[in-house]
Amino acid sequence: MKKHIYLILILTSLLSCNSNDETSEFEQDSFTGEWKLTEAFISSGGPQYWVDIKNGEKLVFFKNKTFKSNKYSKCKSGNFSIEIDTLNLEYTCDGFQTNAENQAGLITYIIDFKSNYFILTPTSGPICIEGCSYKYQRQ
Repeated sequence: MKKHIYLILILTSLLSCNSNDETSEFEQDSFTGEWKLTEAFISSGGPQYWVDIKNGEKLVFFKNKTFKSNKYSKCKSGNFSIEIDTLNLEYTCDGFQTNAENQAGLITYIIDFKSNYFILTPTSGPICIEGCSYKYQRQ
């Protein structure tokens, strides 16, 4: 009888899982590659809304935990790390600084990783007063 109850519990838990969920666990191999900023979630004093971004920033992540970006003209590369749900970017050009680094010299974001895109929400530097997020799609 106990075996039947365990079997029923296992089947119930398997059937209750939502297989359409787009959320993915971060995996280094699935994150490497080229990503392009395609949308921004912004507010102009009211409710937030998505806007399309043309010619958005490109980020390229490599297996050796380095990245390239076209966001800044004075520095285009650095190192990255992901800790739980935080993306850390460290630009490695001598003397290069932006107003977006935290005290440790990192530009940080909350990352919501999906199968073919991710959303970044800034957590360092000037933070959007009404909140903002940025969607990057795999290229």
